[in-house]
Amino acid sequence: MPKLVAYTLDGHEIDIRPAPLERDWMDASDQRFAYRCLPLNIANAHGWELLCPSGFSARWDGLNHKETVRIKPDLGTHAPASSHFGHGILTFHVPCLFRTDPGFDLFVTGPINRPKDAIAPLSGVIETDWSPYTFTMNWQFTRQNTKVRFERGEPYCHVFPVERGALEQITPEVMPLSKAPDLEREFKLWSEGRSAFNADLQQPGSEATQQRWQKTYFRGLNPSGEEPRADHRSRLRLKDFVAED
Repeated sequence: MPKLVAYTLDGHEIDIRPAPLERDWMDASDQRFAYRCLPLNIANAHGWELLCPSGFSARWDGLNHKETVRIKPDLGTHAPASSHFGHGILTFHVPCLFRTDPGFDLFVTGPINRPKDAIAPLSGVIETDWSPYTFTMNWQFTRQNTKVRFERGEPYCHVFPVERGALEQITPEVMPLSKAPDLEREFKLWSEGRSAFNADLQQPGSEATQQRWQKTYFRGLNPSGEEPRADHRSRLRLKDFVAED
């Protein structure tokens, strides 16, 4: 069974959890329609989130010096981020060493599908099967003179292992859809069915209005109703990190 271990530095703690499916903006969508998008749901939960130990606000004045990012911690706390690189970069120091199984890297990025105004997360890939070095989670301001707020318990980093070299083994190709007749047949069934379904949605009391949305992909079915030969997932269930002495 593959492992992902977080070795916390002495004197530090880390708050890390399986990334949840839910998002506030998806909850607020009309009839929570955003949750009908299974690829979005899977991406939301595709890894683990690191949470802010305390709240703070930050502002960048648009210049490149380290001092031009000003950080204000909440009263009685220390901000978990600093201005380390300049150029409008806000840096979180991750207080642990991650270790993956041999041949696996750690993809480090911002919280997935959690847009944040005036600042954007940067991503990295780290060889955590051998590296004895900590890493930082960095965000880049996208607008100057705008206050950015991170709350206590808010995710600031998202991680998941990836197999090193797997992408380099992929052979990319482009070809006409007609070269794959079975796939083309299923696509045409989907395209025609979707057009008919969307037209039917405009008719009050229609079958489409009762169904509200087409669920074949969510259920792991082809448009013809056939089950593909694939390990279809409609939800991820990641394990919590277990503390050991």
